[in-house]
Amino acid sequence: MDFDALREAIASDNPGRARPALASLVEATPEQAEPLLLLGLQQNDMLLRQLSCSGLGHKPTPAGWEPLVHALRHDPEVAVRAEAANALVSHGLERAWPLLMEAFEREHEWLLRCSVLSAVAEHPDVQAEPLLRLAQLAIADADGTVRVGGTEILGRLVREADPTSVAGEQARAELRRLQQDADHRVVGAALNGLQH
Repeated sequence: MDFDALREAIASDNPGRARPALASLVEATPEQAEPLLLLGLQQNDMLLRQLSCSGLGHKPTPAGWEPLVHALRHDPEVAVRAEAANALVSHGLERAWPLLMEAFEREHEWLLRCSVLSAVAEHPDVQAEPLLRLAQLAIADADGTVRVGGTEILGRLVREADPTSVAGEQARAELRRLQQDADHRVVGAALNGLQH
């Protein structure tokens, strides 16, 4: 791979050249890809920044953490912030969790919220109590897709949490309440969650 040519293409401000150059980094090691992904994150093209966040998630390196945090908090495009949230999880859920919760509480953009929910919904390391808190925020959202995501997480808690735990009991109570929801998708997810 000609990394000098890739660097020049990514910095060119020409999406037709920069995007394929970024995509070719799939073959590179994390150490090789890192400076080019960080360069991509500084470009004007929204899709280029989004691809760079995705790349920093697939090839996590210590130097990728702070730029992803900055993108999550400050990028003007919600698609980039959503991709940054997803990528931060690959650096370790415990480390990323406070940032994900901060973003979820600060933003009401459905894309960002759904990205956070999907990043943690099936994650093996997630703890029941914080996951319950996230699900409760999600089911209070105005957007149906976010509320379905939160309801599905409640279903996971019912399946996996100790049934006598506070999180397990609260999740079950929330699912029972959601059976009366006005959105049929939420009702379906609630019924599904209670079948376990």
